Amino acid sequence: MIRGVDTVADKAAPKIMARALMLGLLLTTGSALAAGGSSRFSDEPGEYLDDEELPKLTPPIVELGGKFLGPGNIPHGFQLPGGAVWQPQFWVYGTFRSALQSFDNEAGTGRSELVNRLDLFGNLQLSGSERVLIGIRPLNDGANFTGWQYDPDRQDPYEDHTNADITTLFFEGDFGELFPALDPTDRLDLDIGFSIGRQQITFQDGFLIDDRLDAIGLTRNNLRFPSLGWLNNLRVTFLYAWDEIDRDDNAPDDGARLYGLFTQWDTVFGNQFSSTFDLDLAVVDGTEGRGDLFVGGFSAVQRFGLINSTIRILHSDDFGKDGLDLPSSDNGQLYFMEWSLTPHRTHNLFYANAFWGEDNFSSAARDPLAGGPLGRTGITFAARGIGSFPAPLGNRTDNAWGVAMGYQMFWNANRTQLIVETGRRGNHEVSDTDATALSFRLQQAVGRRVILQFGGFASAADTGQDQQGIRAELVVKL
Repeated sequence: MIRGVDTVADKAAPKIMARALMLGLLLTTGSALAAGGSSRFSDEPGEYLDDEELPKLTPPIVELGGKFLGPGNIPHGFQLPGGAVWQPQFWVYGTFRSALQSFDNEAGTGRSELVNRLDLFGNLQLSGSERVLIGIRPLNDGANFTGWQYDPDRQDPYEDHTNADITTLFFEGDFGELFPALDPTDRLDLDIGFSIGRQQITFQDGFLIDDRLDAIGLTRNNLRFPSLGWLNNLRVTFLYAWDEIDRDDNAPDDGARLYGLFTQWDTVFGNQFSSTFDLDLAVVDGTEGRGDLFVGGFSAVQRFGLINSTIRILHSDDFGKDGLDLPSSDNGQLYFMEWSLTPHRTHNLFYANAFWGEDNFSSAARDPLAGGPLGRTGITFAARGIGSFPAPLGNRTDNAWGVAMGYQMFWNANRTQLIVETGRRGNHEVSDTDATALSFRLQQAVGRRVILQFGGFASAADTGQDQQGIRAELVVKL
């Protein structure tokens, strides 16, 4: 049902939800403070633990050639012609997820489903800096997941999307470590990291790029200049991707090419202030009808006293769309800020994030499961990465503004975690489109490999459709 005229109660619903959440946050914060304890690290040294007293390792499902992070001697291995010494070890690990989730809205387009996802990786570790990683996701094909869709109109609720597609396959290493005989005294600038193959690429915390790409990347770390005392470290990365590029609408663009230049500076100014700055640029040479795109992003991450803060400014320019309105690429700016602090005498986290979008900022590349760029704002805006469960307030940027405020609590030796969050979103060019949502997520560790997760949300729109959802998820670390 779509309302034509809002009642007084309808208009008051978002305010009531926000006030209720604020009261809940105050109560939980007060309870945490009353519980005592301290968030400060102790100055007292801990006791030395021998091998028998160390916590037992949780091994991956396959360990060949050596234990992952295990104690003991390193195997001798063998020497390559270039001087590198490899000690091959092979580990298989992954994550299995199974989610039972349901959501409903006034348009009647809700859904109930039981869906599954498996991320499985084989890691061939050759040395401390070289490895080959292969990965598959055999239970989903893009955004389609193997499982059951509960719909009264369907005769067969089961959907089979099993496959053997390789979703990750790349080699990474360091040129100087791969050919140490070229510089036995380590005086030349040969420490250039590289990776080539199908790999997950993320820049600007996923705002700029969040996708699996067939790409080659070159990175130079630890660049310092004697005349720039404030610069602790400069990292420069060049990236070229030639395939598997998904555009801002989460759809593939076969034949597109992506070029990127990414820099990061670790800085310190005096003894009072330090910050990490990122300046990232990317160009997408899209296919016909999908648009060419330039994307730039600048960010600053720092602490002000007890407050952690991040500021991001992003811009996109679709310089090749020829007047077309393309969902894959568009012009726009996005301003984003997040801050958080740990309340005194707790290990909890209070956070507040906000964004402002001008026009429709577009990312250079976004995975089909990544949703829109605004997922970083909070669980009220984030995609779940499994099934069709929606982000309560959406995560697209078109002329949108929004805020999220939440409290994350830990107890039971950090094996239990609860996030309670409220969010508000609107469009600064279209009136009466604001909506408020209340979300929660509870996680409980079981044993050494299993996590049980429960979550849900309720959203109320000023003039649009209200919706609500609830979900339970089983996560197994393999």
